[in-house]
Amino acid sequence: MSVTIRDVARVSGFSIKTVSNVINGHPQLRAETRARVQEAIDQLGYRPNLSARNLRSGRTGVIGLIIPDLTTAYFAELADAVMRAAAAKGIAVLIEPIGSGRENELAALRGQHRHMVDGIIYSSLTLGSADTEILKGVDTPLVVLGDTSFEGQVDRVTMANTAGAKSATDHLLAIGRRKVVALGAHEGDIVASAELRLDGYTAALEEAGLPFDPKLVRYADSWHRRGGAAAMTRMLADGLEFDAVFAFNDTLALGAMRVLQEAGLHIPEDVAIVGFDDLDETQYSLPTLSTINPRRDQIAEAAVEMLLRRIEGGDEPEANEIETGFSLQVRESSGGSQDSASLATSAA
Repeated sequence: MSVTIRDVARVSGFSIKTVSNVINGHPQLRAETRARVQEAIDQLGYRPNLSARNLRSGRTGVIGLIIPDLTTAYFAELADAVMRAAAAKGIAVLIEPIGSGRENELAALRGQHRHMVDGIIYSSLTLGSADTEILKGVDTPLVVLGDTSFEGQVDRVTMANTAGAKSATDHLLAIGRRKVVALGAHEGDIVASAELRLDGYTAALEEAGLPFDPKLVRYADSWHRRGGAAAMTRMLADGLEFDAVFAFNDTLALGAMRVLQEAGLHIPEDVAIVGFDDLDETQYSLPTLSTINPRRDQIAEAAVEMLLRRIEGGDEPEANEIETGFSLQVRESSGGSQDSASLATSAA
């Protein structure tokens, strides 16, 4: 016999109306209430009738996720986190990879796909405060992932880019490194996360009383392995003296690490390396890669919750903004062990 919403109400001790509100992501509920109802749902194996629910509400039961691409490991893992967070709410996710560049990002906001979903989670790399009115004019509930300032006008979830970058650089300085390369700066196009991570790097140098050396800030053509490998090849060819690298993402770090090893340098003895993103593969690289964990699951859960509140009719005039926490994972590439735990954490 199939489990019904009445069974969930009976086991949880709440009314059918309360159980329905939890299933539908209603914002005005206590965390304890949500937890008890969810526990009953899990215990009974209850599955809501999404077709009936969506027919009654006039909604699709689908949200959109607009990201630059799925070939970049960070965005692939972010998409997985969003799908899991949405599935926990009984929501499906339509993923739209749009490529890079401002025109692609703007075209996605004008596309017809926005009418196929109840709301959109939108990961922007290039839009900025000058585009605030465009974002506000989107007629679908919208939550932006990213770090460009929209002046409090748009619902937004950000990661601790500056604090995380400072923590990574602090760690390299704490283990005695003094010539730390910042790998991944962008030349030309403004990419907010690159700027913010460079800010964290420079803040760490300033706090340590070390001079800023522009020769140690290295540009990368792309935030992929090939970009990290190409940048490291140029650094070695230039005869640059350095004893550590803070790479602005993990794939840059992995590409750079390969070139260093092929050149006969030892990691971390000759060059210590820290990345950013805590991709799954960093636990299996040789050596394992120290990195900043930006808490993708927390980003995804916050974005889904924020979007569902807006979909539920949250016409609150004030935009919401959440900055998630981070942790520093110290592994072999900076002198830790393969199983090292987090050393520095932000509790956001």
